Amino acid sequence: MESSVLTSSLTICLLLVLAVAPAQAVEEPEECASPVSVEVACRSASETHHGVAYDHCVASLAADPRSKEAGSLQGLAMLATRMAIDHAASTEAKIDDLADLEPEDARARYNHCLDQYGGAADLLRDALDNLKVRIYGTAMEQLSAALGAAESCEDAWKDDQINVPVAAHDREYGRMAHIALGFTHHAAA
Repeated sequence: MESSVLTSSLTICLLLVLAVAPAQAVEEPEECASPVSVEVACRSASETHHGVAYDHCVASLAADPRSKEAGSLQGLAMLATRMAIDHAASTEAKIDDLADLEPEDARARYNHCLDQYGGAADLLRDALDNLKVRIYGTAMEQLSAALGAAESCEDAWKDDQINVPVAAHDREYGRMAHIALGFTHHAAA
C-alpha cells in the first residue's frame, strides 16, 4: 500500500512538472537579442545607407527616452519606425492646418501631400507590425515605399517654383524613415 501511495505521489509530481514546463518555455524569449547602443547602431546605418547622417541619428534617438529601453537593433528599428510614424502624423496635421487656410481651388497640392503622408503612415504601421514578428524583408519593402512621401509632396510645388511650406517637416520625416530602414537592414543581417 505504501508503495502505491509513493508511486501515486511521484506520478502527480511528474505530471505537475510536465504541466508547468511548457508554460515556462513559452514565456522565455526565442532568442537573446544582442544589446546595442544608439551610437553603434547609428554608425552601422550611416556607413551603409546614404540617407542616414550619424550625428542626426544619434541626436534624434538619444533625445527619445524610449531609446534606453530599446536595447537591441530590432528594438531600435522599431523605435525609429515609431518616430517616423510620429513625424508622418505631425506633418500630415501641419499640411491639414495649412490647407484650411487656402481657398478651396488652391488645395490640390495639400490634398496630394495628405494622400502621400496618409499612405506613408499606413506603410510605416505595417512595417512596425512586421518588425515585431521579425519579418524583416517585408518591413524593409514597406519602409522603402514610405520614403517617397516627402519627395512626392515636394514635387507638387516644383512646377511653380514655390517654396514648399512643409519642407522642414518633409526633411525630418525622410531622415527618420531612412534611419528606420538602415536599422531594419542591419537587424535582418
